[in-house]
Amino acid sequence: MEIQNASPSLYNEDLAPATVRNWGPFSIFNVWTSDVHSLWGYYLAASLFLLCGSFVNFILAIGLGSLVIYFLMTLVGNAGVRTGVPYPVLARASFGVWGANIPALVRAIVACFWYGAQTSAASGAVVALLTRMDSFRAFHQSTHLLGHSGLEVICFVVVWALQLLIIQRGMETVRRFQDWAGPAVWVMMLILAIFLCVRAGGISLTSPIPQDVLLEKTRDAGVPGEPGSLVAVFAVAATWITYFAALYLNFCDFARYAPDTAALRKGNIWGLPVNLILFSLVAGVTTIAAFDVYHEVLLHPDQISAKFDSWFLALLAALTFAVATLGINVVANFVSPAFDFSNVFPKYIDFKKGGYIAALIALVLYPFAPWEGSAATFVGVIGATMGPIFGVMMVDYYLIAKGAVNVPALYQENGEYHYQGGWSVRALVAAGIGALFSSVLPNFTSILPSWWGVYGWFFGVGIAGAVYYGLRVAVPSPVAKTA
Repeated sequence: MEIQNASPSLYNEDLAPATVRNWGPFSIFNVWTSDVHSLWGYYLAASLFLLCGSFVNFILAIGLGSLVIYFLMTLVGNAGVRTGVPYPVLARASFGVWGANIPALVRAIVACFWYGAQTSAASGAVVALLTRMDSFRAFHQSTHLLGHSGLEVICFVVVWALQLLIIQRGMETVRRFQDWAGPAVWVMMLILAIFLCVRAGGISLTSPIPQDVLLEKTRDAGVPGEPGSLVAVFAVAATWITYFAALYLNFCDFARYAPDTAALRKGNIWGLPVNLILFSLVAGVTTIAAFDVYHEVLLHPDQISAKFDSWFLALLAALTFAVATLGINVVANFVSPAFDFSNVFPKYIDFKKGGYIAALIALVLYPFAPWEGSAATFVGVIGATMGPIFGVMMVDYYLIAKGAVNVPALYQENGEYHYQGGWSVRALVAAGIGALFSSVLPNFTSILPSWWGVYGWFFGVGIAGAVYYGLRVAVPSPVAKTA
């Protein structure tokens, strides 16, 4: 689509509607393999397995959560296919051409946190491999810098820098990288599971982990209820859904390259409910087998590979998981902030510069390591910040605009989405009220019950969406949106 009379302050080639749409079902499928098949994804799945207490509970919770994820991703993906625009540009329809910078920056900052978390996980796999050698282990134990060992710092910086090479040639390079990085980790996951099951004497779907061990390992998880209780199972499903909160917002960054909604739907079916359930199944089997073999609860795959007698197998595991984790960082935590920062200053920041800014912020965050600790708590706190934005955008697109967006007006300062000086006060008020209940009150006060934070994303979506709809109905726009 050609954009006529676009404002230079709202337009550059990276933000323009997609013209080349060659992301078929396989590429969409691999968006999800790249997003899920990482050390952090495995760590979360294994942690949630402990909270479920049994395999049946785990599959029920993950299965239910995965179906909800598929439904939500299809909602936002359809918007990307039909408009062809990235997330920060789509946000202009509900938040205004200037107001959209706020949700863009929120998503970008969240991506920076995840960028650091995933890079740290990938570098941890390399550290686990290198410390098998006496010289590196001695260096790891004796040298410390920025709150980490010297070896950890070096590996983090190296892995951090390698990711920047992937995006040098734009989104087509991202597509090619993810098309082989995602499947590669599936192979390694199966090797890891088979190896441990052979050592354990077979596949077990019955957890041998004693209840007292489960209680100890999940004590600080931030999830209510004892492992295996109905309360804990529902909390697991909620955490699994919240884990994808960032991509609910910016999945249109990828969906806009799909040729049609049929390709999107097919890729999502295989990449989400099917792939997510199978991946979680393998994570659960591996956790049980690792406990049988090593008599320890090992939640990180690099912890398991570090125990391998075969140095070659440990090397293969470390490299595969590191590459897979680079894949999720490029897909989920580089592409989004690259577009988001570009949206703020399109005349000065393009796709690459936006990504470099995100990478630099992640590097600055590394000494503080805010991602260390409980996986469920980190996911809940980060995810809750984005729920209100998602609620406003989906209500606007489906209930207010009925799926009809004036795409050229998204790039015009004084067009249909100018609202109040370029800002939609109703969207900002609704998102602010939603954020109050999803993030502020549960994290900074004791007013709300302790379990509230687990469902913070859901409250953010529901409250912000309802308030926005009420404000739009009560005070309708002076100009109706047209297709």
